[in-house]
Amino acid sequence: MQTPPSIATKSFTDAGPAVACLEEIYERNTKFLRDRFEAYVSGEAITMRVRAYYPFVRLTTATYARLDSRLSYGFVARPGVHETSVTRPDLFRAYLTEQIGLLIQNHGVPVEIGESNEPIPIHFAYRRDINIEAAISTSENSPVTRSLRDAFDVPDLAAMDDSIADGTFELQPGAPEPLSLFRAARVDYSLRRLYHYTGTDPEHFQNFVIFTNYQFYVDAFAQMCQQRLQSGEAGLEAFVAPGNVITRAGGATTGDAPTRTPQMPAFHLVAPDYRGITLINIGTGPSNARNVTDHVAVLRPHAWLMLGHCAGLRNTQRLGDYVLAHGYVREDHVLDRELPLWVPIPALAEMQVALEQAVEDVTGLEGFELKRLMRTGTVASVDNRNWEISGPEVIRRMSQSRAVALDMESAAIAANGYRFRVPYGTLLCVSDKPLHGEIKLAGMASEFYRRRVGQHLEIGLKALERLKQQESERLHSRKLRSFAEVAFQ
Repeated sequence: MQTPPSIATKSFTDAGPAVACLEEIYERNTKFLRDRFEAYVSGEAITMRVRAYYPFVRLTTATYARLDSRLSYGFVARPGVHETSVTRPDLFRAYLTEQIGLLIQNHGVPVEIGESNEPIPIHFAYRRDINIEAAISTSENSPVTRSLRDAFDVPDLAAMDDSIADGTFELQPGAPEPLSLFRAARVDYSLRRLYHYTGTDPEHFQNFVIFTNYQFYVDAFAQMCQQRLQSGEAGLEAFVAPGNVITRAGGATTGDAPTRTPQMPAFHLVAPDYRGITLINIGTGPSNARNVTDHVAVLRPHAWLMLGHCAGLRNTQRLGDYVLAHGYVREDHVLDRELPLWVPIPALAEMQVALEQAVEDVTGLEGFELKRLMRTGTVASVDNRNWEISGPEVIRRMSQSRAVALDMESAAIAANGYRFRVPYGTLLCVSDKPLHGEIKLAGMASEFYRRRVGQHLEIGLKALERLKQQESERLHSRKLRSFAEVAFQ
């Protein structure tokens, strides 16, 4: 086995130097892999397997005691050895500094930083997806006679599961308990998927996220972001569009738009410390909703919202009315195995209050008058776009559930928020009422979109601004944490 020289494990009582050590190990080991791979592609003979490891964070404590019992994260659940592998400490520097700092503070013991036993797949030694197999097959310097797998570690999808988050992780005898929901390779996998699907690098993603299912919201968001940058609004650094097209606060633009629009394009209003807003057009369907939230979750955002259109199920609703979800009927089936249907997906008070107050701020209505425009109720999400012509059984089930609105994405987004401990909320806008003869038609839809999209987006942005003003310890509450939870938020 050819590896870089081993680095001795070190103890730290200060989070800053601990994270710096993580970066040093990670950068050295990924560079080692890149150098050996490029020599390999150039025809250099490799006679033994090449391997380098992710760095780890480890905490060992002998007591259940901790300094601050109010926190929902930042401490381990029980005495013992707790450890996680780490990737991209440069990207997660602020996050890791906070998490490690809380561990040191709450337990009064140092953390250890060293090299884990988790190999870095050669694909993940590069920051961006690269077609390694193609690089080998098209090399003109020398034919490569050995299989890539014979020389380097490649991604092992069987080891990149979500068993820690799902509560199905089985600890092997003598192994340390997990510190984080995601180990390093699982994070690396999602970082590559994010660029693939959204067209932007993970460095641009912000901690407050909006998911939508219509291009109209993207257009309104992009226009609003450009206007706010041009006005010189304090606290904004840039606007990033697919292709990593970056418009700076001063007006300079870099990057090239992609020749083809990515499947789920992302747009980012960048603020210091990742406290800006990311908007992703996930398109239609629960599969897309589950897919993108599976990957965004590794970035550990502070909140995500679903802003989209829905079918109103009550005759008293009007087109353009809002629905604030306080419960979900999960007829989409994309998370049934990971999160059984008997698990409730509760409304989160902090999210509900922020959304309702934002509707009041934007519309000028409050109290009983707000009911003219917004209902709080159950949202049903289905996997059949033509649900309304599927027979009386579907309609009866919707009635029995007391649902007031129906879409295809909201339940999956909320369920994955619950699953991955990311605060979630849903505010939908009624765009049609098929059960009551108001079917969405082209001309009618255009008029509806013109009237409501801008206001709906403004409400979502104001809600996120309210959430930003809350302490992260309050937003990431115990409601999303299980009995024996990992320490990292």
